[in-house]
Amino acid sequence: MNHRINRRSALLAGAALAATSAAPAWAQQPTLRFAAVFSDKDIRADMMKMFAKDIEADYKVELFLNSTLFRQGTELVALQRDNLEMGNIGPQDIAKQLPAWSLLTSAYLFRDANHLAKFFASDLGAQMKKMVEDEVKVKILGPTFFGTRQVGLKPKKKINVPADLAGVKLRMPAGEAWQLLGRSLGANPTPVAYAETYTALQTGTVDGQDNPLPNVQNMKFNEVMSQIVLTSHLVGYDLLTVNLKTWRAMSPAKQQAFQAAADKAIAWSTAEHLKKEAELAEGFKRAGLEVYTPNIAAFREHAQKVYLASDDAKAWPPGMLDKINAMK
Repeated sequence: MNHRINRRSALLAGAALAATSAAPAWAQQPTLRFAAVFSDKDIRADMMKMFAKDIEADYKVELFLNSTLFRQGTELVALQRDNLEMGNIGPQDIAKQLPAWSLLTSAYLFRDANHLAKFFASDLGAQMKKMVEDEVKVKILGPTFFGTRQVGLKPKKKINVPADLAGVKLRMPAGEAWQLLGRSLGANPTPVAYAETYTALQTGTVDGQDNPLPNVQNMKFNEVMSQIVLTSHLVGYDLLTVNLKTWRAMSPAKQQAFQAAADKAIAWSTAEHLKKEAELAEGFKRAGLEVYTPNIAAFREHAQKVYLASDDAKAWPPGMLDKINAMK
């Protein structure tokens, strides 16, 4: 009897061992949940799939897109409370907790995607990232460029200078940094969630929105707009971020591989966005939208005056603005 029991136990143990050995590698790895506001049609969704593939030997990455896990603007707190491992965080959300970062959300600061990348790879960028790690308690892997923000309007009113946007209800995300950006353009900023923007344009709750052209296409905003004004007022980027508990649990070798995978995916995404922007400007024209460039110098001058007169500017690191502007 005992012989049969022992033999049966051995067989069961062997089967369990075989099942464990046959399990896919990712099943035995820690799971990292990633939350973002963008949809699965966004280039950044493919960026994250590339990143996930490159680190699958160490981690399984689960993507929660279109604000399905946390609503827009709450992801940062989720990271800080260890309720989320990775997130796509707007610099405006960082600025809410760390006023010095409001500089990095200001209009006409970065000239283009290359200027943005150079800043974050520089000593100045390292200083600002360390400030976030020390005070906000999250780790920034890098800036995820998603296009240059342009103004899209439903009304057919011609826009050439900021005064032409007076009284125009321009959809902006919630948060004072975003409202300041809207005011710096001369518009009346109106907070509306990203996922609700199409309906807000359709019903007239807002007159327009500001987003990079790839976002306009992804969310089909062009269906409820008559024109795109190429103000190029903000080089749009978010921050690929990991919570500190997750980061500090990694060995130095794993941290290096994790960062390298992020750098590779971000570089690919940036190149794809730049290519897409060039295609879409012409594509929207062919589709019947009016697409034109206003007086950029007038918009830049107005925006800079609004920012420098704001309370935000008092928190900017001394000399940082001039140093960023001087970067080649």
